[in-house]
Amino acid sequence: MPVEPPPTRWELPSTSGDDDLVAFGADLEPGTLLAAYRNGLFPMPVDQLLGRATDLAWWSPNPRGVLPVGGLKVSRSLRQSTHKFEVRVDSAFAEVIEACADPSRPGAWISDDIRRAYERLHRLGWAHSIEAWTPDGRLAGGLYGVAIGGLFAGESMFHARQRWGRDASKVALVALVEMMRAEHPVGRLLDVQWGTRHLASLGVVEIARPEYLSRLRRALELPLPPVFAERSAHRAK
Repeated sequence: MPVEPPPTRWELPSTSGDDDLVAFGADLEPGTLLAAYRNGLFPMPVDQLLGRATDLAWWSPNPRGVLPVGGLKVSRSLRQSTHKFEVRVDSAFAEVIEACADPSRPGAWISDDIRRAYERLHRLGWAHSIEAWTPDGRLAGGLYGVAIGGLFAGESMFHARQRWGRDASKVALVALVEMMRAEHPVGRLLDVQWGTRHLASLGVVEIARPEYLSRLRRALELPLPPVFAERSAHRAK
């Protein structure tokens, strides 16, 4: 099992309102992050006045984007792309989050504080990366997120801009769904935060916050998918 950190010293905000943005402040300690995910929240820094990612904010989108583990849409071309890459788990977590944090990307929001916080979660066995590698050993794309019981909270994904990185992030997503479907998948929850037209083409649906929180409670009672349990045990040693 992952290492359980000291509990947060903060009282978590209520998610009874309708706004996606729930609160500002607190910290990014491992105990705070885990408590937030267990209550349907996640951090994303914003500065509404300056347009820079500086102020720590906590979000609970309504509606929430989720990818049903049995509902992934895989096109013929994407299926072909899955044979072009080697998928690995947790072999390059720091590199994946660094690529996701590239400030030149549109909508870049991952600050240095966020990056360090998730690297701490990774060392404790809670945060994981799924990576797509080329046959000649180049990191072509990947994603990272937090696994708690039957929940995988996806945070960000990327692919190399060169031609050899095409579809790499989607291949990582296909692999993640297969991992979530392994051994007793009923009730597992793959959270993608917000739905978009692109994500909808892959099978992502939007559900109301009360429904999300209900599914979340059930998912947290489930065991980790085998691959994350194995990696968590390895990281925690």
